[in-house]
Amino acid sequence: QVQLVESGGGLVQTGGSLRLSCEVSGRTFSSYSMGWFRQAPEKEREFVAAIAWSGTMKQYSDSVKGRFTISRDNAKNTVYLQMNGLKREYTAVYHCAARNHPDNTDLARRYDYWGQGLQVTGSS
Repeated sequence: QVQLVESGGGLVQTGGSLRLSCEVSGRTFSSYSMGWFRQAPEKEREFVAAIAWSGTMKQYSDSVKGRFTISRDNAKNTVYLQMNGLKREYTAVYHCAARNHPDNTDLARRYDYWGQGLQVTGSS
């Protein structure tokens, strides 16, 4: 059974930075592509960023491009989301997700496993 555990969320001032981590259990992390999604109150879940198994291919939503960076360390079974220049509208519960496929995607339905999520709150 694959399990995903996120960490690093919290309260941060507008313009500040935060790094989220997602550690994945199991021995085949390197074969998974990974993604980050978020869901703000009363809004639908939306794609944030994704990374291929190799780490060479990455994609971002337009709203975070240039501010967020996704990366992975296959030796640590961990994917990261570095968030810079945070805005209040980035306040949401952030989830990481794993897909048993090497290619990254922004489609939530293609991911096989999900973390519980963690709160990120931007304050002014």
